[in-house]
Amino acid sequence: MLPDKFKERMKQFLGEEEYNAFITAFEEDRRYYALRANTLKCDVSFIKNLPYITGNIPWEETGFYYAENATPGKHPYHEAGLYYIQEPSAMAPVSYLNVQPGDKILDLCAAPGGKTTQIACKLKGQGLLVTNEINKDRAKILSLNIERLGIANAMVLNETPQHLSEVFEGYFDKILIDAPCSGEGMFRKNDNAADEWSVDNVLACAKRQAEILDLASKMLLPGGRIVYSTCTFSKEENEDNIYAFVNRHPDFKEVDRRRLWPHKDHGEGHFLCVLERDGELVNDGNRYIPGGKNVPVKKDVLKPFYAFCDETLKKGALEKLMESKNIIMFGKQLFLAPTFMPSVNGLKVLRPGLHLGEIIKDRFEPNHALALFLRPEDVNASFDLPSDSADIKAYLNGQTLRITEDIKKGWCLVTTDGYSIGWGKASGGMIKNHYPKGLRINY
Repeated sequence: MLPDKFKERMKQFLGEEEYNAFITAFEEDRRYYALRANTLKCDVSFIKNLPYITGNIPWEETGFYYAENATPGKHPYHEAGLYYIQEPSAMAPVSYLNVQPGDKILDLCAAPGGKTTQIACKLKGQGLLVTNEINKDRAKILSLNIERLGIANAMVLNETPQHLSEVFEGYFDKILIDAPCSGEGMFRKNDNAADEWSVDNVLACAKRQAEILDLASKMLLPGGRIVYSTCTFSKEENEDNIYAFVNRHPDFKEVDRRRLWPHKDHGEGHFLCVLERDGELVNDGNRYIPGGKNVPVKKDVLKPFYAFCDETLKKGALEKLMESKNIIMFGKQLFLAPTFMPSVNGLKVLRPGLHLGEIIKDRFEPNHALALFLRPEDVNASFDLPSDSADIKAYLNGQTLRITEDIKKGWCLVTTDGYSIGWGKASGGMIKNHYPKGLRINY
């Protein structure tokens, strides 16, 4: 049931004729389901040709609608990070961010990670993505999605916008603000959103969004771009906020704007606006690194890691992995970070780059994230499990695999249809399962 006050406001906003079409859309069940190809791991054509794909998303070339009765979230390809399931209209804002490989980008309100992973695909492994979520539990989910999709150039933070604006003043080329909002565009998808709606909440959200916009503006370079988006219809949270922001910041101008409507577009509700700052964007590679550079780990400490690489990776794979990157250490945990990644000092960091693994005494234990980043051609030993087999279900359930193939003893990359999905350790006709316990699936 839609709140009466909400309906009154929308009728006044849209006019009677369009309002009737708008309300009729809410009387229908949600009809459109979508996913987006992870081009860091697979070709768009591979996803496009999956049997349950029904069409392309008009505003995102790597996005596709899928049949309502399909369950791509339960398929091994999902665990291998080949795609991200995302509401269709939510794919629009990043398409307007004009991401270029090599950019330094901030996703300020990033959980659960749909737009962050979309940005990462467009960066093509180059540049830097700082992705932030103020809620710690949601930040953990964000971090897991970055891991699943094999993203190596992202720094995951659990910070306030206020603190970020102090650390990163004048640093980013592009900023995405998918602002927390009253969620009117999710009424058809989520019944609780309608139950929690009120005019007071709309106004409170608008006030909070204005503060976030002001803080984000401090972090953008001259000539840079902000895309502001919400999944709500209210004018206060959208056009009114943008109008007031531009008045407060005369060095910014609005260059584009779009609304997606459930009665017009094949998706739920969304608003986006493109803001650009006066000036010329210069990306010369010499800009400062907030907080100073991360201190690389001493080579003698890394002996177990290099021993693992000698045994597990093919010749040249380590050099490719380490190109323009530094290994940094959190306790016993090793991460691979771009050389220009901001210092972890003074920040609440969940993931400073690619999680390589852990040094335990004199040995190295690889992390699941490293498996999802690597490809079969990078390793000496891999073992493939067809995505429609009982074996892949057993692996994802944490079971030991019995094999007849002659596989070198030690770490091996487990794949499904040629795509990496986790680690195993081969010995005596068996592969001991190293799929993380917290991710295991009971089929």
